[in-house]
Amino acid sequence: MAKQKEVKTNAMRILDRLKITYTHQSYECDEFVDGIETADHLGLPHELVYKTLVTLGNSKQYFVFVIPIEAELDMKKAAKAVGEKSVSMIHVKEITAVTGYVRGGCTAVGMKKQYRTVISDTAKELEQIYVSGGKIGCQIMLAPDDLCRACGGEYGNIIVG
Repeated sequence: MAKQKEVKTNAMRILDRLKITYTHQSYECDEFVDGIETADHLGLPHELVYKTLVTLGNSKQYFVFVIPIEAELDMKKAAKAVGEKSVSMIHVKEITAVTGYVRGGCTAVGMKKQYRTVISDTAKELEQIYVSGGKIGCQIMLAPDDLCRACGGEYGNIIVG
């Protein structure tokens, strides 16, 4: 019997190409679950799991923010971080068209276009974080600086608190 080939997501292929070390965990899931449910399902500490949010600035440019799953994006801080007057969350229906990913599987690595990405500066304190692997039910663990490099991101003070 043929050995089943591991299915890699676009994000994983990009990390491989950049020679970035990561591990991934998957579980069966057909529909959207939030980051907290995902962390609980995989037994991951909440403080290490980050979610990816996509916003639209008043300049009509898209911006990506990566924040802890239990945190809330501070819209004023986020706008300031990207030099906008304001930013607002894009509508759920737009996620796939804008990013190439589905809701619940969105990651800053390998979107359709390279959008300006800001990662919460809380990640700098951690050795490893988990982010979506590019499909529902898949999480990637990697160093925050490697995520930054892979998505062309920067760190910023962007969460409430």
